Amino acid sequence: MDAVKQRDELLSDGQKPKTVSDAPPPDDNRRTTSGLFRFSAAQFLLVLIALLLTIPFIVELHDGGIVASALTTLVLISSVMAVSGQRRSLVLTILLVLPTLGAEWVEHYQPGFVPVWVSSVARLTFIVYVIAQMLRFILGAPQVNSDVLCAGIAIYLLVGLLWAGAYWQLAGLAPASFAIRHGSATNQVMDQFDALYFSFVSLTCLGCNDIVPLSRVARMLMMVEATTGVLYLAVMIARLVALYSRKPEKPGAA
Repeated sequence: MDAVKQRDELLSDGQKPKTVSDAPPPDDNRRTTSGLFRFSAAQFLLVLIALLLTIPFIVELHDGGIVASALTTLVLISSVMAVSGQRRSLVLTILLVLPTLGAEWVEHYQPGFVPVWVSSVARLTFIVYVIAQMLRFILGAPQVNSDVLCAGIAIYLLVGLLWAGAYWQLAGLAPASFAIRHGSATNQVMDQFDALYFSFVSLTCLGCNDIVPLSRVARMLMMVEATTGVLYLAVMIARLVALYSRKPEKPGAA
């Protein structure tokens, strides 16, 4: 009887009694991870940045090759953990990363045993797969959070790594594709760090005067990378603004 009386008082005051549908919606700002092992995009981004910042100094060490391979392995494993949202995708991701890991360590202990083009194709294929999975994660996100932002930044850095591998592969097949001048030395051969450096200055449209693409293929790759960098930033910003400005749906709305 008391409950009925209380309900009548609420109705007389013009207030609607609360029901289950009036409960506050779940918090969409909760942490969202993209990986099967709850390894977030933010953690993957930190590992990726650590590799990019330390690789110039590591290669100068006496055993820098082993340390660089270990860091590369850490990045590859963290990428597997970050993009494997389901067990089926985990199996596919492992199948794609194994050739890359194998080629990385075989090349270190037995140089020349694995053809350069084989290791390059395996590495580029895996990077493309990781980029696709992270794009899928961003496009499927209900709204902007820290993992979405970190995934967007990680994709941008992975694009730079993707083109770095393409430049290095091209330099190996056709050394005359690039003119490299460091200080007074000229006609140097492009190494992996030169390819990484040239890729990121091209991606950010900074340009450099110590590495010049000479062949048409090299100039085409540089042109496509610069265009990709500009378009990616424009499209990604538009997507994030759309997610941020989208109003959450009200519970029970049709």
